[in-house]
Amino acid sequence: MRKKTLMFAVKAALTAALIGWLVSRIDVSATWQRVAGVSGGMLLAATGLLLAQGVLGAVRWMVVQRALGPTLPFRRVLAIYFTGLFFNQVLPSSVGGDPVRMYLTHRGGLPLARAVNGVMLERVATVAALVFMVALLQPLILDRIGGGLKAWVFPLLSLTAVGGIGVVCLLDRLPERLGKWRAVRALAYLATDTRRVFLSPPRALAVLGIAAVGHANLSMAVWVMAQGMDVGLTVTDCLVLVPPVILATTLPISIAGWGVREGAMVAALSTVGVAPEASVALSVLLGLLAIVTSLPGGLVWVLGGGVKPAEVEAAMTGDDP
Repeated sequence: MRKKTLMFAVKAALTAALIGWLVSRIDVSATWQRVAGVSGGMLLAATGLLLAQGVLGAVRWMVVQRALGPTLPFRRVLAIYFTGLFFNQVLPSSVGGDPVRMYLTHRGGLPLARAVNGVMLERVATVAALVFMVALLQPLILDRIGGGLKAWVFPLLSLTAVGGIGVVCLLDRLPERLGKWRAVRALAYLATDTRRVFLSPPRALAVLGIAAVGHANLSMAVWVMAQGMDVGLTVTDCLVLVPPVILATTLPISIAGWGVREGAMVAALSTVGVAPEASVALSVLLGLLAIVTSLPGGLVWVLGGGVKPAEVEAAMTGDDP
């Protein structure tokens, strides 16, 4: 528990440092004016797209769970997914949304190993689809962002993703004498589940396709907000440049991605000439709307008895709360 508290404190400090660094380098007043000046129609449209993002995420997770075996009804999966979003976005806790999803799925009747692997493989599919998508679309704006080494980043990441999934598929080929270790048995089970998802072309195409649609949907939400702020971004710009920002925010180094998302947005959009103030305004509004659209998960959490973070930690580690 002390280690988790320390990690959370480090994340909080890094988040504050990143935000402070950005604030010192932009015109805060101009940034806030852009956020406050977004048109109401575009704001509603972006909110609708972000709500749809949660539904797409639940569908993606459901596809993975079905590949592993019997699962919960979709209504329950949807409720748990939004609860995970709520924990990620709103609750300043050392327990993130993924452990909450694992715990609630297990409490709903799935074996713990399957509940854990289902969330992990859904995450893997999401990141893999993002990398593949950017690698395929990046040539469309190479003339604007320039070539050089950065043109090879996502093609190389794509090869790394394929290789990494291949390695995970082989983890049950470890020497039998290592099977006495619990962690090794867990890796073997993960390898079996990984093959069920990624070595079945229909299942792999389904989960990667849904993930790609989700990334495109989130990119369109940013494009809609950009139009509402009169920021000169094209649809193609957003489809190529927003997914790397999403990838950066998956790094568990800040609270709910704050600070990291803003810095990544500035870096990504600067390649097509967007001013830092406009980039930060888009990122802040995206973060605020993410909080708003996660609130249905908070309602589900409260009505479901309000599972405590300590209870989740105990279930994931095998300790008493």
